[in-house]
Amino acid sequence: MDANDRQLSEEQQSALLATLKERFEQNGERHEKMAWDNVLLKLKEQPEKLWYLQQMEQTGGEPDVIGYEVETGLFLFCDCAKESPTGRRSVCYDHQALESRKKNKPENSAVGMAAELGIELLNEEQYRLLQTLGEFDLKTSSWLETPPVIRELGGAIFGDRRYGQVFVYHNGADSYYAARGFRGILKV
Repeated sequence: MDANDRQLSEEQQSALLATLKERFEQNGERHEKMAWDNVLLKLKEQPEKLWYLQQMEQTGGEPDVIGYEVETGLFLFCDCAKESPTGRRSVCYDHQALESRKKNKPENSAVGMAAELGIELLNEEQYRLLQTLGEFDLKTSSWLETPPVIRELGGAIFGDRRYGQVFVYHNGADSYYAARGFRGILKV
């Protein structure tokens, strides 16, 4: 897919920006001391990022701003849907895990889908930050970027919230469940 395929029409841009603004205003606890006008300015400076945010939205992620990197000057958009995004579930961890399955292969992998969407999987630190901004994955779980040492041994990590606590644990990277998807992050 080339850059021309990753452009939204003016109508699509307006609709997406209206959705993002409304979500930003309704969830101020996620981005205290940040102003929508500053976020909008960044988005207008990088209109190609709107396509990625649209992909996050279309797959059920409900992206919203959860932080700002002072050193880079970038806003962090993260999937803030209450449960792992519906359009990204029933996937194993990565392409290697997908290829290793002999029977009942899922259609895709979390790492593969994230690359297609132009986003990164949340790492454990980002996932724990997200969980301080609300209660997420009460009924689902989300694959997380897995440290290479764990992945080399055939595993992958995921997180969820149960019993009022955030848990991060492991599974075989080739496993997949209807209630496990992944959350992504996009820097704008």
